[in-house]
Amino acid sequence: CLLLHQLQLLHSRFFKIMLCFCFADVNECVTNTHTCQADERCVNTVGGFVCERQISCSSGYQLRNGVCEDIDECVMRTHNCGMGFQCQNTDGSFTCNPKQRCLTGFIQDSHGNCIGKTEIPKSEKYIDECSSVKEPCTSGFNCINTVGSYTCQRKIIMCSRGYHSSPDGARCIDINECDNNPCSQECANIYGSYQCYCRMGYYLKEDGHTCEDIDECSQSIGNLCAFQCVNVPGSYTCACPPHGYSMSPNGRTCQDINECDNNPCSQECANIYGSYQCYCRMGYYLKEDGHTCEDIDECSQSIGNLCAFQCVNVPGSYTCACPPHGYSMSPNGRTCQDIDECAIGSHNCSASQTCFNIQGGFRCFSFTCPDNYRRVSDIRCERVSCPNFQQCQTMPLRITYYQLSFQTNIIIPAQIFRIGPSPAYSGDNIIISIPRGNEEGYFSTRKLNSFTGAVYLHRQVREPWDFLIDVEMKLLRQGTFTTFLARIYVFITANSM
Repeated sequence: CLLLHQLQLLHSRFFKIMLCFCFADVNECVTNTHTCQADERCVNTVGGFVCERQISCSSGYQLRNGVCEDIDECVMRTHNCGMGFQCQNTDGSFTCNPKQRCLTGFIQDSHGNCIGKTEIPKSEKYIDECSSVKEPCTSGFNCINTVGSYTCQRKIIMCSRGYHSSPDGARCIDINECDNNPCSQECANIYGSYQCYCRMGYYLKEDGHTCEDIDECSQSIGNLCAFQCVNVPGSYTCACPPHGYSMSPNGRTCQDINECDNNPCSQECANIYGSYQCYCRMGYYLKEDGHTCEDIDECSQSIGNLCAFQCVNVPGSYTCACPPHGYSMSPNGRTCQDIDECAIGSHNCSASQTCFNIQGGFRCFSFTCPDNYRRVSDIRCERVSCPNFQQCQTMPLRITYYQLSFQTNIIIPAQIFRIGPSPAYSGDNIIISIPRGNEEGYFSTRKLNSFTGAVYLHRQVREPWDFLIDVEMKLLRQGTFTTFLARIYVFITANSM
């Protein structure tokens, strides 16, 4: 069941106040089921009634704030004193006093003039103005005849509480209590009283006058808002977290904001519920500000050797480089491989020279055989003749040229060359030495057996160096010494890359 009460109020605005009840209201004042006393007036209310004490004021009084107060007819200008008289207020009425007093032997006429007693016109003697004059007093006043005049006395009318006498004193009219703003919000005047009402979102306190805000957030059984309910005067509003969310069109739920749409990250952005996360591509790291990606210098931060020769940092990664000449990058992108200039023909050796590849470069060789020697191959000269037997004993029978290449990181002592007769016979015996090219003492010889000798590098060479050493082998065979010479180019190159 639903009852809709609409109250239309004055003061240039209308208010619709809907009150819902489960049952229709019973007017106890009409059904005489109230408990008001004889001197009280029953006023029906929704769901009950109130008893108002009836207060009526006598004529010349008016009800104000529940008290009968005297009406000052002189101030209100409701008296009927003539021009020669002055109004003086009295409790419940007024009197007309002459403005001037007459001397002995004179009296005042009805106009307030002083005349001799013998001059009183007969027409003024014994005249009852109350009966002879048509409506001598205004409505609401009684006419009282006096000697030579008359006075008007306000009629006494008793009005109930909530009413006051009309200006003419003839009837009781309703007092509009709402003119004095007795309510904190809305006031509805009713006959003999008034009713206070509250706007939506407020409730009327027990005093019947004051409206208090309803805290919907604390009184709601269900969840009014998905995240936070904020009470406001007369209503409530829903709020979302300060960051990462916005209010949905329904005004209750919060929806995630995709911060990545505004490009807050310098590289990659991933939206997450209520926030976002910045990420960096491979080769970059996220700075402390959480937004900026900085290049990782892999070359300076690497614990191991990323590159065999040189690491070059590039944005987001690194690359390996080889020396500008003599090397090319291996397929693995880390190590450098030697370029065989002799094989690919990128050397600059002449047609009469022989190209020899070394680590990171090449060498050009050309040789001529000494006198009394003839060239029998690209690397060998043989003795043709000797002037005498002694020279035949000291001059090498054969001179052979060799090229050897090693790196600076070679482990020493290192056997770099072996020499011996071929073929060897039982009873052979050899003596080997380095007669030239070993002034710094980097090389040494060792006899391995009676027909084999070896050359060793026994000092570490710290940097690339080219050596030319002569290794001499004397072969004692059947009582005769024969000399052989190995002319060896030893190239010490940089470490492999």
